[in-house]
Amino acid sequence: MKLPIFIADAFTTKAFRGNPAAVCLLENKLDEDLHQKIAKEMNLSETAFIRKLHPSDNFTQKNVNSTLTFVTMSGELKARKEEDGIVLDLPLYPAHPQKLHEVKDLIKTAIGDTLVQDVRYSPDTKKLLVRLSDTYNRSFLESLTVNTENLLQVETTGKVKGLILTLKGEPGGQTQAFDFYSRYFAPWYGVAEDPVTGSAHTVLSSYWSEELGKKDLHAFQCSKRGGELTISLRSDGRVDIKGGAALVLEGTLTA
Repeated sequence: MKLPIFIADAFTTKAFRGNPAAVCLLENKLDEDLHQKIAKEMNLSETAFIRKLHPSDNFTQKNVNSTLTFVTMSGELKARKEEDGIVLDLPLYPAHPQKLHEVKDLIKTAIGDTLVQDVRYSPDTKKLLVRLSDTYNRSFLESLTVNTENLLQVETTGKVKGLILTLKGEPGGQTQAFDFYSRYFAPWYGVAEDPVTGSAHTVLSSYWSEELGKKDLHAFQCSKRGGELTISLRSDGRVDIKGGAALVLEGTLTA
């Protein structure tokens, strides 16, 4: 069996930045077990499989449909191509006020004595959003050492499955202006830190839109790889998250 496979970096226009993901092209349907084995072999946070709808379809021909629909554990995910990037059509999840004393041990374990300005919780996604004090800047968030190794021992209830750290953006000067910054950690799923993730921004978008009174947001995820996201909240309760993409590898998977 030989399958065309690619690795692309998402939410960036430069190689070796953003979020790396594998894309595998399928002529025919594969067993679920083989899907999982290929994804494990790629060892990336995402591996997408694109299969022909009809035998006569040809991957080498230009796709006249600008939208692709992916079947995921969270439901259908739609991605459409625009001139300046790729847009993900995602659900928008509210973040509700969270009592600090209920999660203080988790936060203390993760970031020590770092000052916290607000704490929210998304029951739909089981993500805990922690807004750091406005006295901090982007450099502080980028260099902050986050202890993810002990979070599994501190949070065992199953309530929290992801930790978002976020910070209000800074006015534009010599550097590009962003509405907010973030980092995302999910050791409960085996991901110490996700380089750039759309899923965390389904919660972040809701929070920062309310805080800033804006429907259109510009965000930067401050992982070591870094990633830039353009966000638009829609009236139907969903959110469009747009970013660039850079193809970094093209090859053939043999098995």
